[in-house]
Amino acid sequence: MVITRPARPDDERRVIELLGQLFERDLSGEPARAAAYMRMLDSERGAVLVAEEDGALLGVISFSINLAIRFDTAYAQIEELVVDAAARGKQAGAILVRAAMAEARRRGCDEMGLYPREETRAFYEKLGFAYVGVELRQRL
Repeated sequence: MVITRPARPDDERRVIELLGQLFERDLSGEPARAAAYMRMLDSERGAVLVAEEDGALLGVISFSINLAIRFDTAYAQIEELVVDAAARGKQAGAILVRAAMAEARRRGCDEMGLYPREETRAFYEKLGFAYVGVELRQRL
């Protein structure tokens, strides 16, 4: 049975490995990824949750908590979600999203958003997310 739990410091290696699958490159040699992971574990502004089955980490989700004048309360933003290719079909992705939504609700958020890849959009829509636009970014 797939369960979720907050990520721990000793999950770092596997989480970074999973994120490498998402970004299609080896992140293990990037010390900044490990530092960012550890920073997220202790943050009130976000969370990292993992999906586990029989002691094996199948996937990871991270989300941030943000404020905006247009919202009455804080809102959550999914930052990363990845399930190991070998674990697909176990509903771990949906389980992680639902767990992140529950945790964000517990932290006072009334809404959760994300910027999906086109190939993942239907997955999120099946979980109740509505398409409302695209994102623009610029490095500072």
